[in-house]
Amino acid sequence: MNTIFGPINSRRFGTSLGIDLSPALKQCNFDCLYCELAPTPTMTAQINTVTVELIISQLKEHLDENIDVITLTANGEPTLYSHLDKLIDEIDQLKGTTQTLILTNSATLIHEKTFNTLLKFDQVKLSLDAISEDVFKKIDRPHSKIEIKEIVKKVQDFSKVYTGKLFIEILFVHTLNDSESEIKKLNKALLNIKAHRIDLGTIDRPPAYPVTGISYKELHEASLLFDSSLPIHIASRTHAEPNNSEYLEDEILNTLDKRPLTMDDINLLFDEASITRLYKLIDEGKILKKQVGFLEFLIPKENLTRKR
Repeated sequence: MNTIFGPINSRRFGTSLGIDLSPALKQCNFDCLYCELAPTPTMTAQINTVTVELIISQLKEHLDENIDVITLTANGEPTLYSHLDKLIDEIDQLKGTTQTLILTNSATLIHEKTFNTLLKFDQVKLSLDAISEDVFKKIDRPHSKIEIKEIVKKVQDFSKVYTGKLFIEILFVHTLNDSESEIKKLNKALLNIKAHRIDLGTIDRPPAYPVTGISYKELHEASLLFDSSLPIHIASRTHAEPNNSEYLEDEILNTLDKRPLTMDDINLLFDEASITRLYKLIDEGKILKKQVGFLEFLIPKENLTRKR
């Protein structure tokens, strides 16, 4: 059974070699509305498990110096893999300078063993789609014993002791977690989380249930509702219709002060004349480029010290 996939070139994480910890079937403690996999009853532990020996032998065949990250994921939730602690120790023995990354829905952080295992990864991406219990249950459809308030507390605790790069991902679903009130609750929770970057996204693939994503314009508007100190990044561009509006120099500086943007964002938001003004501000040193992982953000020079 093949557990390795890729490598895949990721804008956010570089060249990624994936490890699927549940290659045979979906095994998850969530049944998210937006999941690209078919609806499946939730579980709290894997019932079909591959061996560490198989994963490591296959990883050795595919790993080379051109890989930026080894990404642990699954058809479902990778932290349900019962040998995760042993696996990360084995990977650490052979990865060299390659970073390890795990993509998790955050729910198992409430367990001390998982919490401590995730501390061993070089990079961790945690999902946090909602703060309100009712919204959380509508979107993520968790196992009955999982409560969002416990997850949020553990994410906050984890961020304070973790020494690697922590990423938070919020996926917006139209009319469910995109309200101003829910975003304010997310903002409040995020202010107590030490994140390297916070990625805002929406539905990119055909979902398991009849739900829809939000547009790039709506994602950008949502981003402005978060505190300017938070390292927000708009990750999804599937619904990215160009806005191409006019921005004067002061408006450009004000916009980037509220939310640092990448050139991909700029090309969607600004018209041609505004982009020319932007390059003028860059040439004058009023706007600087800030590298965050594999992404480059534009930010006003005078405000750089206020940004994480």
